[in-house]
Amino acid sequence: MAHTIREKQKLLSRVRRMKGQVEAIERALESEAGCEQVLHLIAGVRGAMAGLMAEVVEDHVRSHLVDAEKHPGALNAEAAEQLMDVIRTYLK
Repeated sequence: MAHTIREKQKLLSRVRRMKGQVEAIERALESEAGCEQVLHLIAGVRGAMAGLMAEVVEDHVRSHLVDAEKHPGALNAEAAEQLMDVIRTYLK
């Protein structure tokens, strides 16, 4: 079973929250809210998207690259953790 299917409800919940955040940006623009408010809303969506990306990438690495039982010759766990540290830093 793919990790995106296994974590389907959790991932969908995150996407639905982001959808609400994007709708808040739309409402702010329609109501001619100030630049500062719109920028904060945009930053929130950007952070949420980066968090979702990090979670899916991390699950992918752990499920498909590190699991030696499923994938003989897979990366070792320490190398995967180092990779994830770099990705988390990049996505911030």
